[in-house]
Amino acid sequence: MIEKTIMSEVDVRRALVRIAHEIVERNEGVDGLVLVGMRTRGVPLARRLAQILEGLENAQVSLGELDITLYRDDLDAHGIYPTVRRTDIPVDVTGRSVILVDDVLYTGRSVRAAMDAVIDFGRPRCIQLAVLVDRGHRELPIRPDFVGKNLPTSRDEEVKVRLVETDGVDEVVIAKDVPE
Repeated sequence: MIEKTIMSEVDVRRALVRIAHEIVERNEGVDGLVLVGMRTRGVPLARRLAQILEGLENAQVSLGELDITLYRDDLDAHGIYPTVRRTDIPVDVTGRSVILVDDVLYTGRSVRAAMDAVIDFGRPRCIQLAVLVDRGHRELPIRPDFVGKNLPTSRDEEVKVRLVETDGVDEVVIAKDVPE
């Protein structure tokens, strides 16, 4: 497998700072915001965004973690027994602006599952989507509100986001199998 680095540690940091500024601008501050990180890598990205937002606005930002396993539409297709991990949304989302945070947006199916899960916690005023990478190939009519990098890919490529919290390094790479 060949990997090509698309975003370095500096690029990831800059993208998150830009996304944070866009969130503040679109929402006219951080009042009423709830950042919800989608497991796995959306959680540390949401934490980082919360820190940046708190620095920009000098205000606390509510933060949650979401496991979408039971909301996926492909469990039967894989014939696997899912491992359900913790969901923790410590505030009532009713009437608030929820920002789902994920690492890569691809088909849109994970985001659809995340929206279903959030709505089970209440009726948000709105749900917005922040992703580090949008790679295209949507199967559902879902688009991100905040994007770190648009990265057109082919379906045979894999976008790998690596974060210090989960992988020991911050980077985004495109991986592709090499024919033997």
